[in-house]
Amino acid sequence: MKTFILVRHCKAEGQEEGALLTEEGKKEAIDLITHLNKLNCSITKIISSPYERAVKTIEPYAREIGLSIQIDNRLSERRLSNKSLSNWLELLKQTFDDIDLIIEGGESTREATERVISLIREEIEFSKERNTLLVTHGNLMSLVLRYFDERYGFNEWKSLTNPDVYKIDIKDNQTNIKRLWDPRELNSI
Repeated sequence: MKTFILVRHCKAEGQEEGALLTEEGKKEAIDLITHLNKLNCSITKIISSPYERAVKTIEPYAREIGLSIQIDNRLSERRLSNKSLSNWLELLKQTFDDIDLIIEGGESTREATERVISLIREEIEFSKERNTLLVTHGNLMSLVLRYFDERYGFNEWKSLTNPDVYKIDIKDNQTNIKRLWDPRELNSI
């Protein structure tokens, strides 16, 4: 069995690539240590999006357990467009319904999903590690969840929090997804 722990980065100053963690986000990154240590699996590998907010989210935990953080561009947030869009939320919703829709300068749902799933497939097929933690962003996280369970869509994306944590167990082509983060309860894991 392979287990993937998906972590969405903590609160950030914005959505652009260079956005940093807020002061609250930095505190949440420290709180994540306690939550992740309560998991019933020993993390043996950490892979993160190259965005600083993702790396800074997991750095305290990585230090705590003595693991290095591998950077993989395939965990970067999905680019909806290369332009600022006033109706971005409406367009994002459309991309959940039409997975091949490409907004100018952006990436379709299909393309972003294939990008991140290629990493997961590599980890399943070639990595000896059984418990891998992946640090990513909201839209990409929702696409991973949707890949394994088609019930995840736009509304589930909207309900994600910063941070958020999901566990995906994969065994014999069977998957089990469980949300491990409850923003209302600090001892949710």
